[in-house]
Amino acid sequence: MSENKIPYKIYLDENEMPKSWYNVRADMKNKPAPLLNPQTHKPMKAEELAGVFCDELIKQELDDTTAYFEIPEEIRDFYKMYRPSPLVRAYCLEKKLDTPAKIYYKFEGNNTSGSHKLNSAIAQAYYAKKQGLKGVTTETGAGQWGTALSMACSYFDLDCKVYMVKVSYEQKPFRREVMRTYGASVTPSPSMDTEVGKKILADFPGTGGSLGCAISEAVEVAVNKEGYRYVLGSVLNQVLLHQSVIGLEAKAALDKYGIKPDIIIGCAGGGSNLGGLISPFMGEKLRGEADYRIIAVEPASCPSFTRGKYAYDFCDTGMVCPLSKMYTLGSGFMPAPNHAGGLRYHGMSSTLSQLYDDGLMEAISVKQTEVFEAAEYFARIEGILPAPESSHAIKAAIDEAKKCKETGEEKTIVFGLTGTGYFDMVAYEKFHDNKMTDYIPSDEEIKKSLDKLPVIE
Repeated sequence: MSENKIPYKIYLDENEMPKSWYNVRADMKNKPAPLLNPQTHKPMKAEELAGVFCDELIKQELDDTTAYFEIPEEIRDFYKMYRPSPLVRAYCLEKKLDTPAKIYYKFEGNNTSGSHKLNSAIAQAYYAKKQGLKGVTTETGAGQWGTALSMACSYFDLDCKVYMVKVSYEQKPFRREVMRTYGASVTPSPSMDTEVGKKILADFPGTGGSLGCAISEAVEVAVNKEGYRYVLGSVLNQVLLHQSVIGLEAKAALDKYGIKPDIIIGCAGGGSNLGGLISPFMGEKLRGEADYRIIAVEPASCPSFTRGKYAYDFCDTGMVCPLSKMYTLGSGFMPAPNHAGGLRYHGMSSTLSQLYDDGLMEAISVKQTEVFEAAEYFARIEGILPAPESSHAIKAAIDEAKKCKETGEEKTIVFGLTGTGYFDMVAYEKFHDNKMTDYIPSDEEIKKSLDKLPVIE
């Protein structure tokens, strides 16, 4: 039996927690396109990435053939604080919707960071510490990743410098203060602290920022500060690898009771949660062992899958990072400041982009007010106040359950509840006060951004 065919069950410990991460790229016939050097347009080599990323993370990033990576014991010990996370059947939601559908959600909010982001944050901090680094730099949008990384760095006694998208920095002061409580320094982005930040502010006066902006600033600081490396909370292959614990646990729980989902739904910004949730299910689909309908749900205000272009683009607004082939709105795309959640990245994971382009998953976009309507509905019925990001998946799951009511089909729906919304009350306040709007970028805005994509021969 080949390594890729070894049943994932043997990689679970006695607590049904994964002992290995699963790399879905190993089972992909069409591999994700390689990262390209922005100067030469040649595939990036490990040595070229060494000044930006930790050594072991580079190996994970570039490996598209190894199916399983053993999780180091120190990371598994940390995971035991909050894993395995619960897979919950939404009985109350099913009853309220009067649907024949069975609805399950994988809840990743039962840790202090409040989201799934801690799964990768602790891994990246661990590898930085093992390498003997002083600290790391990063970006954060809504704040979940920055919060998670600050916790992980505190655990390993690493310095943590966070560049937080300015509009989120202003809208989510409590998230910011949690980061500072764990010892991180938090800077609103774009800032005047970096050369790329100054340039972005000159080009976009008064901008609320974007993840692309914050990435540029964090990378600039990392490459110019001795003993530091840059870490990212989504998009990258290594992050999807770490997040596979979500899907592995979910599948183990479903298999235990003989449940096979028909529809799997995840919110999509850069791809960390969605990629982690679907990984073992997609692996079965790729190997021809089972079939699932997989739905990515993104915001209508930042619709990279549904309105973007599949092309090589810069991973950051400052155009200093490698080029990645992905569904993108253009690295210069600026989401509207009124967009109240995360999911603000201009592009999508290269792995998920390839799977989407191959027709192995589908994508939809939803409006912001509809998302918060679904969030409030879910909170009142199931008792959990969901993060705005998670609520995109909730909205889609409710819609699919309603379709089942219309058709009488007894489908099983699984969605990812990525975290809690207790630090997102400013957004909820705007929704309740009818001050939230549904800004959707025009075709002209998106075309203007896409027209600036790099030309790759």
